[in-house]
Amino acid sequence: MASSSSTLSISSSSTLVDTKAPRHSAASSPQCVTLPTLPPPPVQSQNRPGKTTAYCRKIARNVMAMATGEAPAEVATTEFPEIVKTVQEAWEKVEDKYAVSSLAVAGAVALWGSTGLISAIDRLPLVPGVLELVGIGYTGWFAYKNLVFKPDR
Repeated sequence: MASSSSTLSISSSSTLVDTKAPRHSAASSPQCVTLPTLPPPPVQSQNRPGKTTAYCRKIARNVMAMATGEAPAEVATTEFPEIVKTVQEAWEKVEDKYAVSSLAVAGAVALWGSTGLISAIDRLPLVPGVLELVGIGYTGWFAYKNLVFKPDR
């Protein structure tokens, strides 16, 4: 009987159930448990709209100033720090910008690769301890050779 029709199936209680029949609601079934509903979303604080409104007014002033051809007050008074000016002047003096840019990228890649290599070495079981002992030994030798005796200081 179960193999002749696809509309019947056997449930865990060994009774035949018609799968195309309408199901009962979860609230009326004694075996089903429903989850509680979520609370409504919290109301936004009252001080937030004031900040948003002030920000929108500032943007509107900037848009109006740009439309009339004037520069906004914030843009007109903005100055770069001294280091930025120095870097810009140094960049203007460079003749081969492609080579300098290539060296900068190669340096960044080398730095990234060396950090990967050091972290790989650090994960080896005995190497960090041995390197620490080498560092302590070299520090002791340097202090003995250059700092202990008065004429060498």
